[in-house]
Amino acid sequence: MFNCLVVDDEPIARDIIISYCSHLPQLRVLGSCGNVFEAKDILVQQPIDILFLDVHMPVLDGIGFLRTLKNRPQVIFITAYKEYAVDAFELSACDYLVKPFSLERFIMAVDKATEKQKASTPANENKATQLNDYFFIKADGKIYKLLYNDILLAEAKGNYTKIVCTDQTLLPNMSFSAFESLLPANLFIRVHRSFIINKSKIDHITGNTVEILKMQIPIGVNYKEAFLKALGL
Repeated sequence: MFNCLVVDDEPIARDIIISYCSHLPQLRVLGSCGNVFEAKDILVQQPIDILFLDVHMPVLDGIGFLRTLKNRPQVIFITAYKEYAVDAFELSACDYLVKPFSLERFIMAVDKATEKQKASTPANENKATQLNDYFFIKADGKIYKLLYNDILLAEAKGNYTKIVCTDQTLLPNMSFSAFESLLPANLFIRVHRSFIINKSKIDHITGNTVEILKMQIPIGVNYKEAFLKALGL
């Protein structure tokens, strides 16, 4: 398995990359984020093998961000602009995808990245990176250990994120996008601009509503197609 991180300031672009990754069983998306500062936090906390990185982003672009990294994963740049390709390859990027790109072209880029990652891993090193089934988060002056399997859903609440679990509800001072980046994309999915759900906790879907333990969560119009595809529908 190759751990992946998706960094793009456009939610639709992130959804497309995550959808493409879902077709390749060797890829495991550990997170997605809308700026490089959220990405930096994840790179510190999680072992990332392949970084899907947009060029044009707020404050610090992808090229500049990559220059700041000492231990770089395999990087596939994704952008709507062709003129940065030289800079990207000077930084040893695996590939440079220009939007819009096909699934076929995406697979070719991933193949390059996985081959380079295999070649850079010592033969005696365990290549199957273990993914923890939990993470830690600060809320109410305490540090909580959260199991992914105990999280039902998360809701955006201004500068806070409301986390509804099987046995408790937490309200950490954390942006919704920052919290989303902590969740593995194969287990959780955003169904609305303000809601992320645990796919395994879905009871049923009716129209534009998901029900989890008698809680009704709206499905946003811009998220419904990607949501249904993630469920194999």
